[in-house]
Amino acid sequence: MKKKCPLILISNDDGIAAKGLRVLIDILRPLGDLVVMAPDSQRSGSSCSLTVTVPIHYRLVHREEGLTIYECSGTPTECIKLARYTVTDRLPDLVVGGINHGDNSATNVHYSGTMGVVIEGCINGIPSIAYSLCSHDPDANFEVLCSYIRKITSMILKSGLPPLVCLNVNFPDIKEFNGVRVCEQAKGIWTKEWESCQRGVDANYFWLSGSFTDKEPDNEKSDHWALEHGYVAITPTTVDVTAYGFIDELSQKCKQIDF
Repeated sequence: MKKKCPLILISNDDGIAAKGLRVLIDILRPLGDLVVMAPDSQRSGSSCSLTVTVPIHYRLVHREEGLTIYECSGTPTECIKLARYTVTDRLPDLVVGGINHGDNSATNVHYSGTMGVVIEGCINGIPSIAYSLCSHDPDANFEVLCSYIRKITSMILKSGLPPLVCLNVNFPDIKEFNGVRVCEQAKGIWTKEWESCQRGVDANYFWLSGSFTDKEPDNEKSDHWALEHGYVAITPTTVDVTAYGFIDELSQKCKQIDF
């Protein structure tokens, strides 16, 4: 009996027409059968959001041996949910998000629609990887990423990931990398987040903008430090957000209260 190829489910948050998605498909074609369901337009910053006020729709864009592509009116998370429910004939062996146009390191992980893709896969017990390039250029050069993505993906297809753990992989926008580092998530905040864009006499219009401030810029273990110094940053990320280290202390505090 012929062994089935790995089934890889792919989505992104930059939309079906994004160059990063096209490049990712080309990179992963040799590794398995690909099912792609991507948003029909830009969904950056959508995190794990869901559509709850209107129905969503998908349509077939392209089909050939080993590759099926759909576009969807929903969010990145919904693309994974809907593809699993309607178009895949078995549980995917891997979920991949990207290649994102933009940095998803540090606290960006909480806002990223690309990470929404892999968190959805991870919640459902599927090994999941997000790939991002630190460039918002719609025509960014992804060539230097290709061998890294293929090797990392092959590794996870072979070895899997622990339950509720996914990978957040970020690439600096440079021509040659200094190496690969497995990192922790940098601690930082966004500042000066709004830029005024007045409309007529109404000044209460704003574009989301801002800059990232790393609270530990000298922390060589962080993904932000790795990217700033020319390394590929691989951050193992858990979807279990329980603060285990605080459970006992909080329990003691609660015992002192007369509820």
